[in-house]
Amino acid sequence: MGLAQRRVSRLSNNQEPTIPPPENVFPANLDVAELLASGWRPSAFRQFILKVHSRCDLACPGCYVYEMADQSWRTQPRQMSPAVVASTAFRIAEHARTHRLPDIDVILHGGEPLLAGPESLEHIVRTIRGACSEVGTRVRVSMQTNAVRLDETYLKLFHDLEIRVGVSLDGDAVAHDRTRVFANGRGSHERVSRALRLLEGPFHHLFAGLLCTIDLRNDPIATYRALLEFDPPSVDFLLPHGNWAAPPPWRDADSTATPYADWLIRIFDEWRETPRFRTEIRLFHEIIRLLSGGDSRSESVGLSPASMVVVETNGAIEQSDILKSAFEGASATGLHVLTAAFDDALGHPAIAARQLGVRALGPECRRCDLVNTCGGGLYAHRFRPATGFLGPSVYCPDLYRLISYIRERHARDTARLEGRV
Repeated sequence: MGLAQRRVSRLSNNQEPTIPPPENVFPANLDVAELLASGWRPSAFRQFILKVHSRCDLACPGCYVYEMADQSWRTQPRQMSPAVVASTAFRIAEHARTHRLPDIDVILHGGEPLLAGPESLEHIVRTIRGACSEVGTRVRVSMQTNAVRLDETYLKLFHDLEIRVGVSLDGDAVAHDRTRVFANGRGSHERVSRALRLLEGPFHHLFAGLLCTIDLRNDPIATYRALLEFDPPSVDFLLPHGNWAAPPPWRDADSTATPYADWLIRIFDEWRETPRFRTEIRLFHEIIRLLSGGDSRSESVGLSPASMVVVETNGAIEQSDILKSAFEGASATGLHVLTAAFDDALGHPAIAARQLGVRALGPECRRCDLVNTCGGGLYAHRFRPATGFLGPSVYCPDLYRLISYIRERHARDTARLEGRV
């Protein structure tokens, strides 16, 4: 049985099909023409996520791309064709010229982007940079990878192309190998660790950081310290994807318990109390930034307009691929780089909704004293079939607890540093 067959079999045994919400719920019922008439204007895309390869060499049981509601990966071509690459480069440059963008970010993603191979990756990067150089826009390129194929050949290429590398790692060998597994069930920690050791040496300047999906079975402090062993410049702790119709592991949608906040708070205390800086933890940094009056640079918290767009392997222009965890077609826009500009996507109701700030939130969130910091949580986690994406995150109790704790701790620490206590 092949990897795709295993995935189909596991899905059919364990997951009920998710029915899309009716067309009269948010954001399908959002009137973009009315918004424009009122004076609202969309913000340009500045981050372009390219699905350069649609398959993966791991078979992680909780993957939102392969194991959750949207199974469109099955019909995607394995790799971006030269025609799609050329059209994507043209559309990115077109968007940059229209909005006079001095710089943009391109993120190579998958599936597993290293499956595309070094020649294809080099072609994609050089094609996009070539198109954007003609309009005077600088292109920063990064990649998110599981790193099982990352070696010196790739790193030498990434050095030449100035591609920064983010790696998925869930902690020590026991923690990581619970879920980051090959199709035969064997864990990938040994291979990933070997790649990360390469990033400790002369290629360290390419290291963007680690992405760790929270698993409550793993001890938070042990997990955090295991990540620090690789000297990451940043760590991004991610809440497992889920929503009100399909709650994430150990998150009872009707419970006020805060298991994820409790897990993260233990790390926050250790991180905060360390006498010397070890790494930036993105979630904590963004919450503190928002509490201090700054803008969010993450879609997980805050009310800043979302500025990212996805190009699928077949050239389809889509919203965040995390929406694939909600229902079939949740990330689709119906647009394609061969026939549509990225400005056309800015007029899509779902993309407009993610740029409306507090106006895209329901009454429960608007009444909350932490709304400006929380922002309703990650958009995909708000999904409920009856109301669409209008309500709070399925992680609402955890977010409230975590942000409240950080707010109080930050206020105490700031007062002490200023000599007020």
